[in-house]
Amino acid sequence: MSSADKNLSVFSTDGLPDISQATFAIVVAEWNHEITEKLFEGAHATLIRYGAKPENIIRANVPGSYELSFGAQVFARKIEVDAVIALGCVIQGETKHNDYINHAVAHGLTQVSLTYHKPVIFGVLTPNSQEQALDRAGGKHGNKGDEAAMTAIKMLSLV
Repeated sequence: MSSADKNLSVFSTDGLPDISQATFAIVVAEWNHEITEKLFEGAHATLIRYGAKPENIIRANVPGSYELSFGAQVFARKIEVDAVIALGCVIQGETKHNDYINHAVAHGLTQVSLTYHKPVIFGVLTPNSQEQALDRAGGKHGNKGDEAAMTAIKMLSLV
């Protein structure tokens, strides 16, 4: 189901694990700051709402979405970090840069997750326009940051 048909901030909360002792790292791309800051706010609020302690949420900024994989790796290798959430936004432009960046980030985050045996969540918007990005960063389609945080919480139940 595409996000055009689903609200990213609506999800099942059945069987969630206790995250009161979990530590989360949220790595945020600075590029498209207006969007990524809203994604961070959604992710942070969702973690708190479902039991994470504010002092157990670490934030780090990286210049752009391409750098999210390395930023995620820095935190995934830390034993005290239980899950990493990577937040970014790559808007389709006149060139195919978004295809290359999005593929590299998805592959990189997957590799970090598998290498360190921890949830590393792809919270990167890949919209065609600024309007679509805003719709998915707290607008009419909810907030991808909320969804990314809930995914991290649910994935902790596996480990």
